[in-house]
Amino acid sequence: MTSEAAELLEVLWGRASTAPVSASQLRVLFILEHNEGINLRTLADHLGSTPPSTSRLCDRLQAVGFVERRAAASSRRELQLFLSRRGRAFLTDLRERRESALQAVLEQMPAAQRGALLRGLEAFCVAAAAQIHETPPVDAATA
Repeated sequence: MTSEAAELLEVLWGRASTAPVSASQLRVLFILEHNEGINLRTLADHLGSTPPSTSRLCDRLQAVGFVERRAAASSRRELQLFLSRRGRAFLTDLRERRESALQAVLEQMPAAQRGALLRGLEAFCVAAAAQIHETPPVDAATA
């Protein structure tokens, strides 16, 4: 069931196109959104990639105006990475389109099942965040 749900969610979100960015580039945008000013090496670590590959991803994102590179205040040799205003607007728009696509499906579900799904998704978010950030999970009822 989880595989089928994940595939259906991918189809729904695919309808809310992520163009002009690839899935890898989208991950970069999400990471930068939560880690403003990180350097290339730290971003590569987050991606599980190499600095040269990560640099090429950032080159493409900078070319479409979604990422800005700035010299670090502490060292002009080190560059910090930031989402541009256009990058933030893209993520806001993408989230709105995805939410709209998902909302259309949720509206077809009975209210009781939507409530159960909400509780399950809350627990999922707590557990997934704990795994991603390597922190002990918190009881979803107290989160």
